[in-house]
Amino acid sequence: MTYFVTGTDTDCGKTLVSSALLTAVKGETVGFKPVASGCEQTEQGLRNSDALALMAASSIKLPYDDVNPFAFLPAIAPHIAASEQNILLSPKKIQAQLNMAQYLGADFALVEGAGGWRLPLGDGHFMSEVVQAMQLPVILVVGMKLGCLNHALLTAEAIERDGLVIAGWVANQVDANMANQQDNLAALQQMMSAPFLGHIPYIDNATAAEAALHLDVTLLA
Repeated sequence: MTYFVTGTDTDCGKTLVSSALLTAVKGETVGFKPVASGCEQTEQGLRNSDALALMAASSIKLPYDDVNPFAFLPAIAPHIAASEQNILLSPKKIQAQLNMAQYLGADFALVEGAGGWRLPLGDGHFMSEVVQAMQLPVILVVGMKLGCLNHALLTAEAIERDGLVIAGWVANQVDANMANQQDNLAALQQMMSAPFLGHIPYIDNATAAEAALHLDVTLLA
C-alpha cells in the first residue's frame, strides 16, 4: 500500500512521522520525497536531510535521485526555487518520477510532501493534484502547537473536498510548552473522523525508532 504524508504546515514533523511509520511497519518499506528545497551541496550532488532520513528508515534501498528527483539548494518555496532555475514543476512531471514499477515489491510505501497540503508547484498547480491523480490515501501530521486545531480541521476538510481519504492522522508534539496539551489533543480526537494513529510527545532530537513506539500502524487500512 502507498500513502501520501502531508502536514498542517512546515516543520510539523512530517519526516519524523514518515520515518517512524517506515520503522514501525513490518515487511518491505520505502519512502519518497519527490520535491525538496533547503538541500545541501555535497560531492554526490544536492542532498536533502528529509530524503536521507526516509532512505535510512526504508528497507528497500533506492538511488538518491529516485527518492528525491526534484532537489533545490535554497530553503525557499520549491516553486520559486524551481522558477529561478527555469524548471517547471508540474503534477505530471512529479507523477512520472514516482515510477510505481520501482517499488511494486514494497509492502508499505510513503510519499512525503513538502510544506502543507496546498503546496504550490507554479503555473496554478499544486502538489495535491499529484495525490489526486494517483488516488493515494493520505496520512495527516498535526504539529501540536497553538493554532493546530484550526490548521488540522481546515487541512482535513481540504483533503476530503479533493475527494481523497484520510487513512489516519498523527499528533506530533512540536511545542514542548504548549498550554493544555491534553485538552487540545482530546478536542482533535473528538473532531477528527479519521483513525488516530498516535501522539508523539516532545522528544529532543527524537529518532524514528523512539517515535515509532507511539504509533499504532495496525489502524491503517
